[in-house]
Amino acid sequence: MVLVIGTGGAGLRAAIELAEAGVDVLAVGKRPKDDAHTALAAGGINAALATMDPEDSWQQHAADTLKESYLLADPRTVEIVTQGAARGIEDLERYGMDFAREEDGRISQRFFGAHKFRRTAFAGDYTGLEIQRTLIRRAEQLDIPVLEGVYITRLLVHEGVVFGAYGFDLTSGRRYVIHADAVVLAAGGHTRIWRRTSSRRDENTGDSFRLAVEAGARLRDAELVQFHPSGIIEPENAAGTLVSEAARGEGGILRNALGERFMARYDPERMELSTRDRVALAAYTEIKEGRGTPNGGVWLDVSHLPRQTIMTRLPRVYQTLLDLQMLDITRDPIEIAPTAHYSMGGVWVRPEDHSTDVRGLYAIGEASSGLHGANRLGGNSLIELLVFGRLTGRAAAAYSQSLTAQPRSASAVAEARAEIDGLLAADGPENVRALQRAIRDTMTEHAGVVRDEDGLRAGLAELAVIEKRIEAVGIHPDIAGYQDLAHAFDLRSAALAARATLESALERRETRGCHNRSDYPELDSALRVNLVWSPTTGVTREAIPAVPDEISALMEEVSTTGKLVE
Repeated sequence: MVLVIGTGGAGLRAAIELAEAGVDVLAVGKRPKDDAHTALAAGGINAALATMDPEDSWQQHAADTLKESYLLADPRTVEIVTQGAARGIEDLERYGMDFAREEDGRISQRFFGAHKFRRTAFAGDYTGLEIQRTLIRRAEQLDIPVLEGVYITRLLVHEGVVFGAYGFDLTSGRRYVIHADAVVLAAGGHTRIWRRTSSRRDENTGDSFRLAVEAGARLRDAELVQFHPSGIIEPENAAGTLVSEAARGEGGILRNALGERFMARYDPERMELSTRDRVALAAYTEIKEGRGTPNGGVWLDVSHLPRQTIMTRLPRVYQTLLDLQMLDITRDPIEIAPTAHYSMGGVWVRPEDHSTDVRGLYAIGEASSGLHGANRLGGNSLIELLVFGRLTGRAAAAYSQSLTAQPRSASAVAEARAEIDGLLAADGPENVRALQRAIRDTMTEHAGVVRDEDGLRAGLAELAVIEKRIEAVGIHPDIAGYQDLAHAFDLRSAALAARATLESALERRETRGCHNRSDYPELDSALRVNLVWSPTTGVTREAIPAVPDEISALMEEVSTTGKLVE
């Protein structure tokens, strides 16, 4: 049996591959599967199908991805994803997904990101939601068992080999010992450790990072976090919720509190159609230098666009702002600020099958690393789920079928049990939620859009104090369930992810893509390396393979006329 942890797009695609290979599989998620983070992805999914531009090829897709990554992506990983992308789309079609199409039946593709050609397939502005629904439907057809509302606290490992996982039911507190030949970790990234994030509450708190590291795996490029330029500021419980970049793509204008169209200062040629990292940096700078709105943001205005355009091209943006703020974007501007959006680093994995340092443990999706480098090409995250969900599912199936015996460890199970028992008995003075907020404040203040040596060192000093306070938490399950216990594990995950991010950001003394060091504003060719982190070894440098000649020959500046660069 293979255990898949996480029931978003990556986890479900791996589970489907395992079931189709005839291997018993169990998928476990702490959230309902129809409310996974994948459902929030709006823009589209990349594949060089050449339905609109016959000249497109997987090689050009690879070149665009590597160039956007500021040469920190792993060329082998990029090759695997871009070559396997068309198959990923075919799989979705086979499962019954309805893509937007041209009148003659071809799958429509549009410009998105720094793509030389139109290669982003889509379904309205809810592509991720449609993919998630499609995968859920296929999983149901295959009778794949899915446990929802179960929180995995620890991977079970014996002598460097994984043999399952331990967890509890969020409502009843019931414990689970799950024995498995292999484990596929698909539990997301760590963007929730910042104050403003496009992730919802209690997701992407770094669960994957902690589970993997405590099992003996390492992290790669934890400092490389993409900040999306347009997250809403209010209400507080929805701070960071995305306003799709389509709002800028359709002609939205950015202004500061003085009414100035400030992108003229930062990218006069591309203005609002500049890259995600550059627009985020511009907005951050305006706010930091005192030209922000009263709530610490900037204005994004689409009210000059025809009402029909807004209702047909930006329906979700319109509805979201109406629901959350009673704001009519056809009449009033939207107050936005940069928001932590996507973990481009993650668990260290091998390119070919996403296996980790721990035998039998795999990591996929936003939990993994290798594809995105220092700037993710828009539309690549969804195709990555499909490609590596399939390949890793296949690898885990082969590994499971090759085992003649599975060593287990009673002491590993006892440790996992004692960990929960210890927390449930904890009655210290510290509040879990307050400590989570303290980590988010520290990361926002010292490791946000712009970083420097003094700030990162101050962040590490603050984090050390918080880590000490974590030892004195009080856990109080109540009539509503065991959420407080889950939050305690989320807190531990956030602390580990924060430490990895701060220490790696300190080591990367350069400005590259999403990583802006005000004290090191230039690119440093010596830092064209991946930074690999573990609690025992700290940060080490890993060389990146050379880009194949056939790909590097295609890496060029891409025209931005009439399209978003992200």
